[in-house]
Amino acid sequence: MVSDAEPVDHQIAVVGAGPAGLTAALLLRSQGFDVTLVGPRPAGDPRTTALLTGSVNVLAAAGAWSRAEDHAAPMRTMRIVDATDRLVRSPEAAFQAGEIGLEAFGFNIENDALNRALIETAEAADLPWIEAPVESAETAGGRIVMSAGGKRVSALLAVAADGARSFMREAVGIGTRSWTYPQQALVTIFGHTLSHNDTSTEFHTRSGPFTVVPLQGRRSSLVWVVHPDEAPWLERMTDGELAREIEIRTHRLLGRVTVEATRGLLPLSGMVARKLADERVALVGEAAHRFPPIGAQGLNLGFRDIAGLAEVLVQARDRGADPGSDATLSAYARRRRADVESRTLAVDLLNRSLLSDFVPVSAARGIGLFAATAIGPLRRFVMREGLAPAIGAPRLVRGLPL
Repeated sequence: MVSDAEPVDHQIAVVGAGPAGLTAALLLRSQGFDVTLVGPRPAGDPRTTALLTGSVNVLAAAGAWSRAEDHAAPMRTMRIVDATDRLVRSPEAAFQAGEIGLEAFGFNIENDALNRALIETAEAADLPWIEAPVESAETAGGRIVMSAGGKRVSALLAVAADGARSFMREAVGIGTRSWTYPQQALVTIFGHTLSHNDTSTEFHTRSGPFTVVPLQGRRSSLVWVVHPDEAPWLERMTDGELAREIEIRTHRLLGRVTVEATRGLLPLSGMVARKLADERVALVGEAAHRFPPIGAQGLNLGFRDIAGLAEVLVQARDRGADPGSDATLSAYARRRRADVESRTLAVDLLNRSLLSDFVPVSAARGIGLFAATAIGPLRRFVMREGLAPAIGAPRLVRGLPL
């Protein structure tokens, strides 16, 4: 039952307590804002996340990377292998982080370990946290007022980090554009007898990517994108049968495979919000956009949202501006729109090009990958652009202070 008590006032309320919400709340608190977090603790999550170097910078600024680092594995090499067996095939490509002066492109971490690190950081920072979902939200008197867990919170700005089915996004009437793909993705973790050598390998197949990403020790995560007709076959597999299939599809580069018990099969879809902010609400992470698990763009794009929002809010504070004003929110939306739209388009085109049997499409993909591999300046540009946009990346993503 919602309390009739007067709401507790804060500058900023972050709604959603997954990795994006926890990171946003911690980062904004570290910048001196009065922040409260609203949302239930994250449930167990068997997936992993490949955190690119810009995201590591954001987590470090939020104070959480030191707790997460020991559970993460570096990705020093990125390999792309065309396993489509089509008439026109792309050349194999291998990109080294050292070529652009980095120790690693990023780090792969189990989501449960990432969440633990963020929660421990929040507890150490004594972050105010209402561990319940928002039940109602409305703007009134230049603030947004929310009810959650029998409590009321009033804020100048609500940061919606409450996922693809965002309550806050719907509460302020922001619509979405969504689409589906004729694909599903199997996600799991497996052990292997040979070293992965800190290498992430993406095999491009006719049904989509088959991506193996290193974890600590002799373990790796798998995202295997298949046509829906193949899903029943995957679901019927025993762990032993799946392990043998992984060995075959990785050409036994990792030796003998042992599949861990947890696995999941997810339909692939995409979504982007028609606005990134409105009515004292700023969208970040999957509340703003949702990608299929291809190219390590999903949460990394969300962390760039968070870094971009923090930058805009610090600048607004320095001017004495309201953090939830139309001007502040417009500045955030304007700075983030190009990155969101370009990444959405890039992931969509890559995925659809793998599904197409049209020879010119395969040829264009092959020529593009060959050029990105063989031409030095282009090769380095592609590597840097894959980590973050060359123009307009938030300062924290580039390793600079706010």
